[in-house]
Amino acid sequence: MTAVEERPKRLTSGPGTLLVWFYGVMVVGAVSRSAYQIATEFDRAPLAYSLSAVAGVVYAFITYTLVRGGETARRVAQVCCAAELAGVLVVGTWTVVDSSAFPDATVWSDYGMGYVFIPVLLPISALYWLRKGAQGAAT
Repeated sequence: MTAVEERPKRLTSGPGTLLVWFYGVMVVGAVSRSAYQIATEFDRAPLAYSLSAVAGVVYAFITYTLVRGGETARRVAQVCCAAELAGVLVVGTWTVVDSSAFPDATVWSDYGMGYVFIPVLLPISALYWLRKGAQGAAT
């Protein structure tokens, strides 16, 4: 008798597909922007460029967990999205309160204003989707 492996529950159905797409776009945007800025003008704004690189890594990890699927991936994605939201709020507030600390913008500056506020809306949407999906799986 062979054990039947259950496939992980997909997190990319319905609105999850849109979340993966947005996170994928943000990965490309944040990583390419920060890589270029770090390579060409790191001394100008090292904190801003480093934070953009961190944002890109966070986006990539969230994209991976959403695509991977399953309950463990859902919980990890929830933690990462909460950390992402905290980062956006902290950096966003920091850039508003002390703009001199950031001679150049980060992905999360001014709550993601340079990215049409997607950086602040995306984790809120993802947390809602992941929580809704978890509640649906429990019933």
